[in-house]
Amino acid sequence: MDEVLLGKIATIERCLKRIREEYQGHEAELFENYTRQDAIVLNLLRACEASIDLAMYMVRLRCLGLPQSSRDAFRLLQEAGLIGPELARRMQQMVGFRNIAVHDYQALSLPILKAILEQRLGDFVEFTSVLLRQGNPEG
Repeated sequence: MDEVLLGKIATIERCLKRIREEYQGHEAELFENYTRQDAIVLNLLRACEASIDLAMYMVRLRCLGLPQSSRDAFRLLQEAGLIGPELARRMQQMVGFRNIAVHDYQALSLPILKAILEQRLGDFVEFTSVLLRQGNPEG
């Protein structure tokens, strides 16, 4: 199995674990506890970055084209049939969240963050699972 693929997936899994540690059982604190918010957002950003890195890596490894943006890497994976259109759309939305969190933290909506925590963390798991099921990306 490809070491880069496994390394990125391990990073995503670590980030998701930290997010769950900070959020589960402390849901009511999300809006008031800025330290907890920061830990959650930081690990969510890391998971997003590792997913983007993984998408870019797979595009390069499979010679799928030259992504013009982070979102475009997920589109290229979808067009190659490596991920489905719905998963591609959801991962592109995570790129949008990442851009807001990195470039304009004041605009970060806590209700949107809460929705991601409660409904969308599985997108990362699905993304990594789909790539793992394909086995060695070189084969």
